[in-house]
Amino acid sequence: MKKAFILSLFGLMAMFLMACGGGGDSASEADASEVVGDDIEDATELTYWTFVEMHMEFFQDAAKRWNEENPDNPIKLVAETYPYDQMHNNLLLALQSGQGGPDITDIEIGRFPNFLEGQPQLLPMNEYVEPEMDNFIKSRFEVYSKDGNYYGMPTHVGATVMYYNKEIMDEAGVDIDSINTWDDYVEAGKQVVANTDALLTTVHTGDATTFQQMITQHGSDLAGENGDIILDNDHNVRTLQYLHDLIYEHEIAELTPGGQPHAEEWYAFMNEGGAASISMPMWYMGRFTDYMPDLEGKMVIRPMPAWEEGAGRSVGIGGTGTVVTNQTEEEELAKEFLAFAKLSKEANEKLWTVLGFDPPRWDVWESEAVQGDNKFYDYFGDDIFDTLLEIRDEINGFNVTPEYPDILTELNTNTLNNVLRQQSESPEESLKKAREAVEASMN
Repeated sequence: MKKAFILSLFGLMAMFLMACGGGGDSASEADASEVVGDDIEDATELTYWTFVEMHMEFFQDAAKRWNEENPDNPIKLVAETYPYDQMHNNLLLALQSGQGGPDITDIEIGRFPNFLEGQPQLLPMNEYVEPEMDNFIKSRFEVYSKDGNYYGMPTHVGATVMYYNKEIMDEAGVDIDSINTWDDYVEAGKQVVANTDALLTTVHTGDATTFQQMITQHGSDLAGENGDIILDNDHNVRTLQYLHDLIYEHEIAELTPGGQPHAEEWYAFMNEGGAASISMPMWYMGRFTDYMPDLEGKMVIRPMPAWEEGAGRSVGIGGTGTVVTNQTEEEELAKEFLAFAKLSKEANEKLWTVLGFDPPRWDVWESEAVQGDNKFYDYFGDDIFDTLLEIRDEINGFNVTPEYPDILTELNTNTLNNVLRQQSESPEESLKKAREAVEASMN
């Protein structure tokens, strides 16, 4: 494993936590083991590691349901929550040494390539995934796969959508449902600036999420499937130029307060009606409900604009894959329980009702459980999953290669700042420098 790769992974810990949607729910220090669900005598013990405390609640529910439905084959799920960095490092060491690992564990998407190098020390779940694949957003399995084997069971779609402040858009005279392309988006922005005190959006300098969303929805990427760095291809250059022009040519955007969409300065700016829109994954709904309470009833969710009519309008961003390790002594039971916990219809309904995540199994989006009242419908309206159903075949995936963390580090620390804030480099020049820097770190 390359030294630079390891160091960049450590440095990106906080950003990856936000991308997963876990935010502040990660443990700050190692917690003692606890039994989640029922502690049944003579039950088979399975161990589970996670770095997100709220995932414990989800698996507690799954273990309880398992034991109710399988009284002749009960489990005792012993779960441990660790800080993000500690858990992934301990897990990697355990799998490499061949001892000390759990039966089941979460692995965050930014660390997943680490566990696919060489011969994965994880058990494929194809026998459970393939019969159900037509009911899922397939790209969410592909990011946790290698050589046709599916290892990680997804926790959410992370479908990127556009969050619009309908109050501002209505005041500007913009019909949000008429915004179909990124060109339409610019024209809408001009109306917003002309007719309101708000901007259309903000552009991040310390977070590459928007840039990555926009290139991926078009079919581009940061790296190719073979690991080639394609940062400075023509489409990526045009995309970064588009973001630059929102600020300096069209004058309908400004730099994001705080540099990224998880900053307190940005929450305050948005909460006060400073901007009319932002594109972020569905898991970002919780940021609105928790940090921007004054926007309840004003925000609505719609598909992202496409680069051209008929092109893709979404991409899946962030995620956590839950796996069975090859150290389990209860292979069949561990795999069957994981499939029960993450792949079944009821499990995917629980991803929404327990965690507030958009379930990767799309055939539950119209179920009674998913459509039931909750704080997200109160905040955004009752058509959240109507939007998801509209775009479910357009949710592109991206390549998570070993170079992925290094690429994001370069974008977040140098490229976006140089092009968007300092304006010291052109998009083409800066992306080329970023590619060369990443390639140099690979040698």
